[in-house]
Amino acid sequence: MRKLPVPTEQEIIEGPQAVCFQIANGNARQSCILQTTFPTKLQAQRYLLTNWPAIDKMARDALAMGSFEDGQIKLVMA
Repeated sequence: MRKLPVPTEQEIIEGPQAVCFQIANGNARQSCILQTTFPTKLQAQRYLLTNWPAIDKMARDALAMGSFEDGQIKLVMA
């Protein structure tokens, strides 16, 4: 099993990492952000890719309900 990367000093200062992504909304793109509890960007990105079907569904559900903050769909890791 691979060891997890050690958080950089900047990541330690920043705290839990967020990952930005976009989903298609007709002919447009909708900006989304997923707040995670992981200390490194790499771990947060891996979580996004590993759980993409569920995260995509959550983002599309939020889009359908019109749940926006500052023009972004904001999701929080459970």
